[in-house]
Amino acid sequence: MKVSSVAQMRELDRTAIERFGIQDELLMENAGLAVCGAIQSEIGVEGRRFVVFCGVGNNGGDGFVIARKVHSNGGQVGVYILGDRKRFTGCAAMNLASIERLSIQVEELRDAASVRAAVSDSDAIIDAIFGTGLAREVEGFHREVIDLINAAGKPVFSVDIPSGVNGDTGMIMGVAVKADCTVTFGLPKVGNMLFPGYGLCGKLYVSHISFPPSHYNDDSLQVEINVPPQIPPRGAEGHKGDFGDVLFIAGAAGYFGAPYFAAFSFLKAGGGYSRLASPRSITPYLAVRGSEIVFVPQEETLSGSIALKNKAALLELSRKVDMAVLGPGLSLDEETQELARGLARGIERPLLIDGDGITALCSDLQIIKERKAVTILTPHLGELSRITGIGVEEIRANRIEILQGAASDLQVIIVMKGAHSLIGYPDGRVFINLSGNSGMATAGSGDVLTGTIAAMFGLGLPIEDAVRKGVFIHGFAGDLAAEYEGEDGVTAGDIMGRLPLAVKMDREGLDEALRAKYEGMVVV
Repeated sequence: MKVSSVAQMRELDRTAIERFGIQDELLMENAGLAVCGAIQSEIGVEGRRFVVFCGVGNNGGDGFVIARKVHSNGGQVGVYILGDRKRFTGCAAMNLASIERLSIQVEELRDAASVRAAVSDSDAIIDAIFGTGLAREVEGFHREVIDLINAAGKPVFSVDIPSGVNGDTGMIMGVAVKADCTVTFGLPKVGNMLFPGYGLCGKLYVSHISFPPSHYNDDSLQVEINVPPQIPPRGAEGHKGDFGDVLFIAGAAGYFGAPYFAAFSFLKAGGGYSRLASPRSITPYLAVRGSEIVFVPQEETLSGSIALKNKAALLELSRKVDMAVLGPGLSLDEETQELARGLARGIERPLLIDGDGITALCSDLQIIKERKAVTILTPHLGELSRITGIGVEEIRANRIEILQGAASDLQVIIVMKGAHSLIGYPDGRVFINLSGNSGMATAGSGDVLTGTIAAMFGLGLPIEDAVRKGVFIHGFAGDLAAEYEGEDGVTAGDIMGRLPLAVKMDREGLDEALRAKYEGMVVV
């Protein structure tokens, strides 16, 4: 499903009205109906008591519709307006006037304390305070109300997005409602899907509020949930060369795990022929752990990393493989960093650059720009900061736009690793991946990812799809590992060990519960 920015959703609303004749009154009615449907599904309406907090914008107008429909379906409801009711205009004012004619309690709230008893007596709270347009820190009276909501211990239903969450970034604007259920309209917003906002939404429902599919699937919407295509069927008569031949250039003295996890994960995820070029002195130790890998021992620097003198032979070997991976555990030795830059310049196959390889290229990004074959970068936040020259906190607060700019400028595919990893393409498309968990924040996890992406390419997916699929399968394997080990105990080896099961389950088709989990929402 596509994901919109706040500005894009305003434009979708406007064109729905002007082009399709779906008037704003109907859009607001449909929004309120969707929330009531979610409430009915989650806890029921009849005989229950509800408190609705309404801001003075259209989000508050949605709250009025919800109050009317709750009342109509046998619920008891009190509406509390956080501001002057005279500020409402258009369909929000119309819906306020409607509920004022009914036996619904409507009050302008002056302080949080005055509504404490009503909140305590309620069965659920409806948050219709700010919506997605919030652009300032939440302070004063509004902060007190949000604190009251969060402390109440009642089920909370947020309208469009939990109040206090920035709709474009997912960042918390001082304080935010922690919802049990959020119903968002038209499309999910970026702030619904990125942490920390995603973690405050609870169960997420989406209503298209009468938008036609051509409208909410428009090509101008470049951000979407990562639901990658299926892996091609495995040929019954295939040999190892048919499932990918990949060269991993990785490892140094003291870095045994990274080269092993990268090269062996390729095999565990379905890849056919894994070649590992690593320093000669560590190769015997790696061979004990992964004897199925084909080893290409390399001459070493004094520090035990891969020496520059190996460059010509590695470039020659790279011409025989389908893809190369450069960087896991490569070290920051100056000679090896120079080698990495030379290899990136000379390798003519698709190239995935990770870890120390990214560090090497940051000193001369022009090398990446001049490459003819596809280049994939898999940075974490700190590495993306070095690539772009933008601070970590600024990236965190503006992830989508900065990722789009970097991928376009360098003409590469970038996997921005983290909670809900982002996959950015040079044409501006960004996919938000929902598989994975916090237990995967562990040493070696990124190396397993590189091998998994390479395996998806080896199994026959086009390189762009292979990246998306690899990120998904890696996260899925991490979820399977966490289910057995618990998130606290997950290691890179656990993730790698679940790769065969993740691929098997994906090939067989995920059940309804898993599909809903990884699509991130329920459509109503």
